[in-house]
Amino acid sequence: MGDPRRLTSHFRGPGHPWQKERIEEERKVMSEFGLKNKTELWRISSNVKAFTQQAKKLIAATSTQADREKEQLFQRLQRLGLIKVGAKLDDILSLTLRNMLERRLQTLVCRKGFARSMKQARQFITHQHVLVNNKIITSPNYIVLMAEEPSLSIVGSSTLAKAEHPERIILPPKKKSAARPPERRRNDRRGRR
Repeated sequence: MGDPRRLTSHFRGPGHPWQKERIEEERKVMSEFGLKNKTELWRISSNVKAFTQQAKKLIAATSTQADREKEQLFQRLQRLGLIKVGAKLDDILSLTLRNMLERRLQTLVCRKGFARSMKQARQFITHQHVLVNNKIITSPNYIVLMAEEPSLSIVGSSTLAKAEHPERIILPPKKKSAARPPERRRNDRRGRR
């Protein structure tokens, strides 16, 4: 008969499929943070929009229930590290996609120096080399709580646990040479058969 549960999407994509500025901005963000596809980007964007929409509703509300919800929203965002203690609802409205992307496990692994690049950080996570709170996390999109951030480490039995491992050594950036490569000669097709 089929599955009785209702399958719903956990994100909302863009309103219009072909907007050059949006596509270029998404491409920059995806390369900067090492995202696999646009679905990951849209899912995180939907989370940020949900927080801002909830804040907009709570600005207008004045009941005791609204006060409780404000306090819960502030506590949640402080645990996630998106706002600081003593923040106001206006600070929630100023949240951006980049704020949320900075709290992803993949980003933090790269920023802490466990990996050379975002792509390598993603590989280490999916290959079960990263611990958070003594648990192996295999999702690069995992949002790391502020309390969990100090416990971020490499699995002890992994070969990557040694700082001298060749994949963990940060290489100096390569210098781009100013000289142009020699031009290739074109084959003259008229005289050859």
